Amino acid sequence: MAEWEVLTAGRDCARPALVARSAVKRGFDIVVASAALLILAPLLILITGLVRLEDGGPALFRQRRTGLGGAAFVILKFRSMTVAEDGADIQQARRGDQRVTRIGATLRRLSLDELPQLINVLRGDMSLVGPRPHALSHDTRWSRAIPDYALRFRARPGLTGYAQVQGLRGEVRDLDEVRARIAADNAYIDRWSLRLELSILLRTVPLLFFDPRAY
Repeated sequence: MAEWEVLTAGRDCARPALVARSAVKRGFDIVVASAALLILAPLLILITGLVRLEDGGPALFRQRRTGLGGAAFVILKFRSMTVAEDGADIQQARRGDQRVTRIGATLRRLSLDELPQLINVLRGDMSLVGPRPHALSHDTRWSRAIPDYALRFRARPGLTGYAQVQGLRGEVRDLDEVRARIAADNAYIDRWSLRLELSILLRTVPLLFFDPRAY
């Protein structure tokens, strides 16, 4: 039995999501995100310049995603593609995707394109750990097929999450992969604790250097 299946077994879906009400978690997010932005400022400036120099386009990519309580917010990323889609039909990145720029390929492989989301964390749109937010069009499509899908909106979306540290990230090839991610997201919310939070953060670190699903 998979780890997420063990955590999900027998859960009470009506139980309040402590993860969304924890002042400790929110305080931790603010402290860590603020420190990270200060420490990484030179790197952020360097990446901004490299992205703009490659093709003259904007450094940041903005797209609407679904957050806590189902409210939409604008996620920030370093632009890694030649397109900036935000509509009813959004194609996920695929291995060897021709839309990915040269600098974008490196940013995506090391997850550096996600760093501007530290600003989303400070704004309160996101958390360091939580369900990874999907494009609005994907939320609409997948929620029709998966009854428990909307339960993931009980928590702020995260830069990393329980699903991601189990390899459930990247391109979705079939609906079973989405179901596995949603089950992991809801297991995280239902069984949330600071211990689980720190465990996910620690398990994320090696994935920054090598993750076969990052492309």
